Amino acid sequence: MTVTLAVAAVVVWMGTVTILIARQPDPGAPSPAALRDELASALTAHDANALGDLLNYPGSGASDFADNYVAVLNDQAVHDVAVHLLPDDRSPTIAVVTGVAGRGQAFSYRLAVTAEEGRWTVAFTPPLP
Repeated sequence: MTVTLAVAAVVVWMGTVTILIARQPDPGAPSPAALRDELASALTAHDANALGDLLNYPGSGASDFADNYVAVLNDQAVHDVAVHLLPDDRSPTIAVVTGVAGRGQAFSYRLAVTAEEGRWTVAFTPPLP
């Protein structure tokens, strides 16, 4: 009887984990506008979880990368972040991130924008023409 209950518990646990993994949303935003807004919000709030959800990052390292990146944002006291999509908001290939670090030092950098299966992400690699 105890063995039967143990086996049943393991089967239920495995089923629950499988369902939770299957229901987890794919990374990215549902539209370019949502990507722009969510990326700006994640960078402004120094939110590693939100940033990790928007990354096109190989393997399972998006979370670690986002944690490290947000640590740098905190260290540099980054604020006033904005994101602009190029060449346009409907079919972007580049996200331009601007902001202010520390005591007023402006910065800007470009990220590649990717779309796959209706999900829009950014990649921290140089955008290629």
